[in-house]
Amino acid sequence: MRIIIIEDEALTASDLAATIKKADSRTEIAAILGSVGEAVDYFRKHPDEADLIFSDIQLGDGLSFEIFQQTSINTPIIFCTAYDEYALNAFKVSSIHYMLKPFSVKTVGEALQKFHTLRSSLTHKLTQYETMLEILNKRKKQGSILVYRGEKILPVSMDDIALCFIEHDTCHILTFGQNKYVINKSLEEVESIAGDSFFRANRQFLVNRKAVKDSTQYFARKLVINLNIPFEEKITVSKAKSGIFLDWLSQ
Repeated sequence: MRIIIIEDEALTASDLAATIKKADSRTEIAAILGSVGEAVDYFRKHPDEADLIFSDIQLGDGLSFEIFQQTSINTPIIFCTAYDEYALNAFKVSSIHYMLKPFSVKTVGEALQKFHTLRSSLTHKLTQYETMLEILNKRKKQGSILVYRGEKILPVSMDDIALCFIEHDTCHILTFGQNKYVINKSLEEVESIAGDSFFRANRQFLVNRKAVKDSTQYFARKLVINLNIPFEEKITVSKAKSGIFLDWLSQ
C-alpha cells in the first residue's frame, strides 16, 4: 500500500512515516509533501499515485483542504491535527478517520485498520471540502485566554498578548505590558483561536502583528522578526515561510 504524507514540519513528517511503517511494515511512503503549493503541483502530475493520504490540516501556506479543492484526486484521507475543533469537523466532512497529535503506533494502526475496513466504499466530493473551508473561514477569534497565577484564574485579552512561545516544553504568553504567564494550552491550540492578527513564525513562536517592529534578512535567506517590546531570544522565519510572513505583515 502506497501512502502520501502532507505535513509542513519535517520532524513530524519523518516521525509519522516511521510510525506508519511500524504499524504496518507492508506500507510504502510514496512522497512527503510540505505545503499546499507543493501538494497541488504533485497531485496534478500524479493524481493516482497513492492508496491513502495522511494529511495535516494547518500547513504553512494554508489549509490542506485547499489541496483537494484544487485537484481531482479521489484518494481517501486521514487527517492529522492537534486541534480538536478541526478534527471533529474534518471527520464530518468525510475523511475516513482523523488522528489527534501526538500520534502513536496504536492510533496509526487503528487508522490503517479503518481504511482497510472501509476501502471498498470510500468516495470524496469537492463540495465537501468547500464546505470544510467555509466552516474554518467562519471561525471567530477568541476574545481572551485564561492564565493561572497561584490560586487565581485570570482572563487576558488576545489583543494584549504580544507573543506566545514555548520555553522548557511549556507554553507561555508575554503581554505588551511585559507580564509573562504560563498557560495550559499548546501553541497549536492558541494558534487555532488567535485569529489572523497572529502569525506562527516557527514551532516555538506565535507573534502578534502589533508586536512586530520590523524584519531583517538572516542567514540562508531566512528572516528575523524584531519586536517593539523587550525580548532577548531571536525569532526566525524560514525561507519557505518568508513570503507568507511578509504578505501577512502587509495586511
